[in-house]
Amino acid sequence: MKKVFVILTVALVVMTACHPALTIQEYVSSTMDMPWQVGSPLPASGDSVVVIEICPDSTGQAIRGFGVSFSELSAYSLSLLTESDRKAVLDELFVPGQGANLVINRTPVGANDFSLDWYSYDEVDKDFGMERFSVSHDEQWLIPLIREALSRNPDMTIWASPWCPPTWMKYNHHYAMRPDKVNDLPESGRGYEGQDMFIQKEEFFEAYALYFEKYIQAYREHGIDISMVMPQNEPNSDQNFPSCCWTSAGLTRFISHLGPRMDRLGVDLWFGTCERPKVALIDSVLTDPVAGKYIKGVGFQWAGRSALPVVKEKYPEMDLMMTEQECGNGRNDWSGVSHAWELMKHYLSNGVSAYDYWNMALPENGLSRWGWRQNSLVTVDSEKHTFRYTIEYYLLKHMSHYVQSGARLLRLPAGTDALAFLNPDGSIALVAANPLEKPMVLRVRLLGREQTLSVLACSFNTLIITG
Repeated sequence: MKKVFVILTVALVVMTACHPALTIQEYVSSTMDMPWQVGSPLPASGDSVVVIEICPDSTGQAIRGFGVSFSELSAYSLSLLTESDRKAVLDELFVPGQGANLVINRTPVGANDFSLDWYSYDEVDKDFGMERFSVSHDEQWLIPLIREALSRNPDMTIWASPWCPPTWMKYNHHYAMRPDKVNDLPESGRGYEGQDMFIQKEEFFEAYALYFEKYIQAYREHGIDISMVMPQNEPNSDQNFPSCCWTSAGLTRFISHLGPRMDRLGVDLWFGTCERPKVALIDSVLTDPVAGKYIKGVGFQWAGRSALPVVKEKYPEMDLMMTEQECGNGRNDWSGVSHAWELMKHYLSNGVSAYDYWNMALPENGLSRWGWRQNSLVTVDSEKHTFRYTIEYYLLKHMSHYVQSGARLLRLPAGTDALAFLNPDGSIALVAANPLEKPMVLRVRLLGREQTLSVLACSFNTLIITG
């Protein structure tokens, strides 16, 4: 059987005592071939019945919102579209209430794995005073894209993290950690997980903290307020794209320099992004008497998801975030969106307040500058100058469009293949999956009231319940 991915968005109204049944007001379905179709819900039929009990008093963390990452390759991909199509995409992603409502979005500090080339903001050797610092490189792609997003929602949060410091601050003097794959440095120039590749000297720490400060100030001059930073993308990852490994001791020393500067600028400093399940690294920073006092939250991605439940239990008051959804293989297919759903359940059920998708837009093949094919919310046909929203976009939209900022996660019974949220306006957003290759009956119960409907094979279903 051909797998069909379906998202059903159903608006339900809780009736008064004389009408106790839940009533469906709106129904939107999405398949791989026909996304976001408005229609009527399916009558209940089928031999597989799933019951979801919602208790509106069993609440978890507040949700700040959903987002995506800005990158040069995303900006370049969107530039291939007609002006009207490009505007339509940005409206769909960022205009409040229109589409995905992406409100907490990430940007790189310098080059990342989806940049168009290597670069930093100051490649003048030992420029400790940052006299030659400049973000002029970003004025071509990143800054215009971010400003266009902000023009649609000035209240969105923009946060940033570097993949790599200026190369003269690294022992190997190269953007990559694994230049053996780049073929321009000898064996002695390689860096590996578990070692500091940032030069461990006070003047370098202080210069890099100043680099962050200059970055914040320069972006503010361009009308972009970076309100949160993380000191390093994946400090455990030795990669052939811009990257820099750190030990916990090295990060702790750097944060003791970075923290005071961010405090003075009114910028929140988070620890992350954590890409390995090494709780000890996180512990060493959070418990350090100097560095720990500056940390406002912790960000997790990729294998760092395994550390999330442990950190949540050890630091119950700490704000947590999913910083980069795992990015698939460029096929934007059913297996990719199924994995995305599992990630959403894991991160949101384990306490994150914000959830960020990775690539905003990529060419159809999803190929990065360094040869990695990835999924995206939007794919662009470089020859025809056309675009399409991927199925992962629609999954994100059916979550982000209906889960309001400030919503609280509702704890569902163990094993429930669903997520539920209590919105500030009193509505309940319920997202439930049908992983079967046949229709399934979904029975939703809330405070003694009940609604039964059929959901299609291989589907995700969102119900909005209001009282």
